[in-house]
Amino acid sequence: MSNPVSHPPRHISLAQIERLKNWRVAHHAAQPVECYTWEAVLTLWMMGWVGWLPAFAFEAPWAYPLCLLGIWMPVLYTRLRARAHATQRLRCDWLDLVT
Repeated sequence: MSNPVSHPPRHISLAQIERLKNWRVAHHAAQPVECYTWEAVLTLWMMGWVGWLPAFAFEAPWAYPLCLLGIWMPVLYTRLRARAHATQRLRCDWLDLVT
């Protein structure tokens, strides 16, 4: 596995998201906050992908940055957690699944 500190992911593939989903299902009882946080991250990711077309169609340029933020949310969250794991502020058991 790669080192999460020196090589944070630039993107997360659907296969990595599926592995993360399996981890969430297996660890839901032990780490519910982490599971709910990932649910929120993936919800924002989906909203970003689904929302860009209506934002473009209804000429709402104020929504473009929000859609981009949603699309980048899994990578941003993973980088944030990798940094916290590297500084030993938070333990991140799932980090090897996405790096």
